[in-house]
Amino acid sequence: MQMQCCSSAAHQLFLARPLTIGTHGTRRQRSGGGGRIEIEMRDRSKNRKPTQRGRYLSSEAILAVQSLKRSFISSSSSSSNSNSNYKEKVQRLIKRDMVAVMRELLSQGEPLLALLVFEEIRNEHWYRPQLSMYFDIISLLARSNLTKELQHTCSLLKREYHLQADTEIFNLLLQVLLEFGHLHLALDSFRLMKLWDCEPDQDTYTILIPKLQSLGETDVSRSLRLEAKKRYGTSLDFLQEKQNMLQSSHELPSVL
Repeated sequence: MQMQCCSSAAHQLFLARPLTIGTHGTRRQRSGGGGRIEIEMRDRSKNRKPTQRGRYLSSEAILAVQSLKRSFISSSSSSSNSNSNYKEKVQRLIKRDMVAVMRELLSQGEPLLALLVFEEIRNEHWYRPQLSMYFDIISLLARSNLTKELQHTCSLLKREYHLQADTEIFNLLLQVLLEFGHLHLALDSFRLMKLWDCEPDQDTYTILIPKLQSLGETDVSRSLRLEAKKRYGTSLDFLQEKQNMLQSSHELPSVL
């Protein structure tokens, strides 16, 4: 109640004082004590990030998504020569907003189209590899049981340079690969993680060790246990603690 009264009083005081408009869209308010309050009226359009970054979906991107889906349906039912024609359509349709289009296709559950657009993105001069982008694509491919395309995307990831490693996203990547039965791809990603000087953390070992143990990969599991002991000491109590946390959140089954 007190806050509402203060707010109301401040609002009335604001309305009661004379206002003048200053330069550059700044509204100036003068007080009796000679002080001055300046209220900046910002141009909202300046807050908008480039659609190329994938943060917004412009009208052009929406039309591109619709055209891509129509072209994909048409090419799927035509002759084998349609692949090259379809690629030309993709290149012609996607001239800007490419990341936004790819993310929209991912959100609509179109992994094959999203992957095609992503490969075009990789050819652009402004492209900078992002692990989060790979994770989004790989996750949908794994959930869609598109093994061939999944392996292809993982091979693209291995060939990237100047990629900013992120332990948290790598852990999510390991988790989704193991969840859908891609053990070797998960182990490749773990080796790639260390190759890029991305330090595994306790979550990394909690994701890998129990799953490897449950799959009968005792040698690899034992090797990772020894590696974890070197990093965190002789006690691996965190494995059980974090496993319980993951189990309670339904992220991983309990195998310990």
